[in-house]
Amino acid sequence: MKQRQLLFLHIFYWTMYFVGTIIVPYFIFNKDHLIFGLTYFMTSFICFYFNYFFIVHRFFDIKKLYKTILGFFISVTCFVLVRYFAEEILLPFLGGFSNYPEGTEFWYYFFDNIYNSVTSIFISTVFCLFKIYSSLDAERLQLVEEKKSAELKALKTQINPHFIFNTLNNIYSLVYQKSEKALPAIEELGQLLRYSTKDLEEDFISLDKEIGYIDSLIELEKLRLRNPELIFVEKDIQHPHLNISPMLLVPFVENAFKHGDLRSKGFELKISDQNKVLHFYLSNFKKDKMKDSGSGIGIQNVKKRLEILYPKHELSIKDSETEFVVDLKIDLRDE
Repeated sequence: MKQRQLLFLHIFYWTMYFVGTIIVPYFIFNKDHLIFGLTYFMTSFICFYFNYFFIVHRFFDIKKLYKTILGFFISVTCFVLVRYFAEEILLPFLGGFSNYPEGTEFWYYFFDNIYNSVTSIFISTVFCLFKIYSSLDAERLQLVEEKKSAELKALKTQINPHFIFNTLNNIYSLVYQKSEKALPAIEELGQLLRYSTKDLEEDFISLDKEIGYIDSLIELEKLRLRNPELIFVEKDIQHPHLNISPMLLVPFVENAFKHGDLRSKGFELKISDQNKVLHFYLSNFKKDKMKDSGSGIGIQNVKKRLEILYPKHELSIKDSETEFVVDLKIDLRDE
């Protein structure tokens, strides 16, 4: 609970308490001896915060009931001593009168005021526990956020080396073949690395940046393909400035190039953002013999990040012997 809300709760309680113990009895029902109402209010106030700041923190323990009971009697004793001093010592000294009849024993005074002190002690304990558990809940949420942030940083650092490894394999193939496409590929890779190095430092980037990254990746991959026309891309972006976590869609495209049959069948990619809901659809046919069937780091990475950042996302992955289809929807309206 925020400090301002907690302060308002205290002010509200003491306003109601003052009305109930002072205003109503002495100004509406004309009860005698207003001074006793004031001493009772003052005693309740002191006992309330003595219990609030000291007793509950040191004695309240669900697992050790005796400590809680001991704390309760300490708070009662505080109430009795303060009220006894005010009404049976201070008032007789200053005004010549007291609340209880002359000769009243202290033990009777003590047990008679147990009932009077219960309200202040109970409400004080409830307020204090509410504050403690609210603080614990806030700390728990902070720890969860810190854990998420640390996990996301770790996941994002996995993307860059994985991407570099895949792309360098492609360039190595071009260099080995002494292809004229090798130098443009290296230049394109350098541009992609500048994007990734800068954008991975951000929590979110614009959607057009993420799609531009994918476009560059596709152009880079096309350099090594005999039939680049088999790569079908359809985009319908109406809100390019929507925010998205960087490198969230790229691993799916990487996976399609790495494991897809690009010699004869290619793949189909569709991206749209109607009503600010990102719809990413990618379909590709698999190679007959996949070289690295166990390399699923990128896809697993994306799944974890989606669970953390977009818990309401819709992800459908069809992974058959011949085809791999990704159908992803993310609501970006609140990002």
